Parts: sequence; structure tokens; C-alpha cells
Amino acid sequence: MHRLIQLTKQATAENATLPFAVYSSYKQQNLLNVPVVKPLFIAILSGDKELGAHHAITCHAGDFIFLSDSPTIDMRNIPKDKEYLALLIEFEYQDFSGLKINHFEPVTGGSNYCVGEITATLNTCLQQFVEWTRYAPEALWPLRRKEIIQLLCHMGHEAVLSQVSNNKISQKIHQLISQQQTIMPIEEELTLAYFCDQLAVSESTLRRKLKAEATSLQEIKDQVKLGLGLHLLQTTQHAIRYISEQCGYQSQSRFTERFKARFGITPSELRKTKMTD
Repeated sequence: MHRLIQLTKQATAENATLPFAVYSSYKQQNLLNVPVVKPLFIAILSGDKELGAHHAITCHAGDFIFLSDSPTIDMRNIPKDKEYLALLIEFEYQDFSGLKINHFEPVTGGSNYCVGEITATLNTCLQQFVEWTRYAPEALWPLRRKEIIQLLCHMGHEAVLSQVSNNKISQKIHQLISQQQTIMPIEEELTLAYFCDQLAVSESTLRRKLKAEATSLQEIKDQVKLGLGLHLLQTTQHAIRYISEQCGYQSQSRFTERFKARFGITPSELRKTKMTD
């Protein structure tokens, strides 16, 4: 995987908009309640990754895990040979459109993740994805994401097709807030009435559906804001004050307080895991 590691590091050093992210650390990261809003593919390139409250899942360098879009999950990123390094690819719901595997039926109540080995063929596919998407127009990125899904299914991991549930109202609200965030920092002024108008539902219906999904509008806002903060801390060198502003917090101390309450670690503590002694 040496070539794949080289390509991912080169791509992220360019600071361009890319359809993937690279997370790295030199010290162990213990993160609680990490939101996974869309289907997420994680390729472990160096070190180990443990997931779940009781270390239920362990992935080593050379493994991948494909996570469902439904859970929040505890994660531990553990450096080996000096560094933890992972390639993350977030999939859109449209990437699964039209994909069917003969005789495959998702198992009701089945696992919300799929784990496997990064074979030589998958390694080559990931290399091509990283290298090609650095130069290809954004409109063509979905073609290569769908190619990865098709290859995983061909390798016997058809269970990835059951990792999608895009009918949740909370996910639609999350998407609306995320879209707004690309224009300006996330604001609290996005009201229940705004989302009712966007989703063409009444306030009572929206409240009822959110309650059925065991969440609330404020919880989703916090998830988007803090999820963005976590991503920026993992992938940029921006000052924590700047990141807090981009996430819609008026003070760094408030951002730190909410970040610590959700993830079990402060932004400055997380930033230190990414620095060498």
C-alpha cells in the first residue's frame, strides 16, 4: 500500500476540494459518539482502528470497514510504526442507485457495518480513485464511487448494499443544514418552520417523525456543527478559534465545552495527537 499512502498524502497536501479525506495521528485518539451520517468507507493504511464501546471491532493496516449511515460510534485510532493513517470516502445515496446483486437480500436486523481486507485489486481501485479525482471534474466523481461499491460487491461484500437508509427525516434535515453551511457558518436561525417549508411537512408531522427517530432539531444542528469541527481538526491546520467560528460558535470556549461533552476530548487535546514531539 506504499503507493496508495504516497498518493493520499500528496493529494491532501494540495488543499484542494476532494471526494475523500485522510485522517492521521501520531498519538492515540479516543473519540466518543462520532456521527456517521452517510455510508462511510474507511481504509486503514497504517496503525489500528477500534470501534464500539467495548472494542467490538478491530481493523488493522490493510483492512477496511464500511459503516452504515445510521449510527454514532466510539472510535479509537491507534498509531503503529509511528503513525495512524486512514483514507475515508463518504458515499451519497445516489451512488447506490440501480445497483442490484442477484439473489442478495439484506438481512433484517443485520450488522450495520462490513469489514474486509484491502486486496490487491481494491488497492489498485483506491489508488485510481485518489489519483483520478484530483484532476477529474466533480460531476464525474460519483462514477468512481459507484465503481468502488461494485467492486466490493464483486469481492463478496454485497452487505454494503444494505448499509443505506435514506428515508429518515433526520438525515434530510442534516443534509439541508450541511448545504447551508457551505455558504456560511452554521447559524441557529434555521428554525423548525424553515425545515417544514423545505420538506413540505407540517410542524406536528416533523416533530412526530423526529421523536420516532429519537432525535430533535437541536440535536441534529449540534451533530452537524460538531461533526464539521471534528473533520476540520482532523484534516486542516486551522486555528481552533477559526474552526469554532466556521461551526457557528460565537466563542471558542463554548465550542470547546460542547466538543468535549460530545467526543470526550477537547479540540486542543485532539490537535496534540496530530503533532510529533
